[in-house]
Amino acid sequence: MGCSFSGLNVLYDNVNGGTDVWINENRFRILRQLGEGGFSYIYLVKEVVTDSSPALSGSGLSKKLKDSSHISNDGTYAMKKVLIQNNEQLELVKEEIRVSSLFSHPNLLPLLDHAIISVKPTKETSWTHEAYLLFPVHLDGTLLDIAQTMKAKKEFFSTSDVLHIFQQLAAGLEHMHNMDPPHTHNDVKPGNVVITRRKGQPPLAILMDFGSTRPARQRIRSRSEALQLQEWAAEHCSAPFRAPELWDCPNHADIDERTDVWSLGCTLYAIMYGVSPFEYALEEAGGSLQVVIANAQIKWPAGPKSSYPDAVHQFVTWMLQPQAAVRPRMNDIVIHVEKLIAKFSH
Repeated sequence: MGCSFSGLNVLYDNVNGGTDVWINENRFRILRQLGEGGFSYIYLVKEVVTDSSPALSGSGLSKKLKDSSHISNDGTYAMKKVLIQNNEQLELVKEEIRVSSLFSHPNLLPLLDHAIISVKPTKETSWTHEAYLLFPVHLDGTLLDIAQTMKAKKEFFSTSDVLHIFQQLAAGLEHMHNMDPPHTHNDVKPGNVVITRRKGQPPLAILMDFGSTRPARQRIRSRSEALQLQEWAAEHCSAPFRAPELWDCPNHADIDERTDVWSLGCTLYAIMYGVSPFEYALEEAGGSLQVVIANAQIKWPAGPKSSYPDAVHQFVTWMLQPQAAVRPRMNDIVIHVEKLIAKFSH
């Protein structure tokens, strides 16, 4: 019924609504599935405490968490279950867990608890381990979900909300980039941003999914190293948000955290228009995604309802410099967005 892996104990049942999962010493009831992708599934879970009182400070998960702000008022959390089929996938999950524990910032999704268990493959199943990762839950969905819904309704975020969402993402990335050594997220995009709407305040934006995160700075000194980086990027960095130097890496290059700056510029465009700038360019003119990214030709949707200040468009263009050496760093971006907020937020 229970087994151990790396000193972590989990008792679990079939993971469907209404069943219970134990992550270390804490028990959670699965309420419903929120999403899935590849070999991972996201569930809404609720902590089950053994005594008659609710999960208050000093009991259950709250006893384990150092930061009380991460404790859910109603005991609900998001749980990611990963089915692991081989040692390579196992190492990737372990690295995601390790990296997630490096960061502590209000705009980076914290990993609250985790466990990995070994399981016996059956005729129906091929995986050898299962990982359970527990996070705060944000039920308003991802920025991608919200942007697509708004686009279908021909609705747009206000300039103020656009800038405040962006500012929060930039602050989280600045925290990662200022670490020693600097780390890049490598997959900044609307689908990796969870949003919580707040009455009378701009939406809360939190960057998640550190499965592609790694130290930012890499010295490329040969063709084989360049090709190795391109192959890694093709697997880990979503194509419409991937920096040009990760599509066609020179044989002699110093790659740094400004790959994230490119992705963040694409994300700012997507906050405004519901699609990345280069997906929009393909919709308008066709061609190859790699070519439109290399050319960095940005087209702006026309129409009175979708217009944003020229200063915000210029801000996007500033981040989408195809030459990484002239692209701004995150510290400069944080300063600049604060000036734009002061100018356009009322």
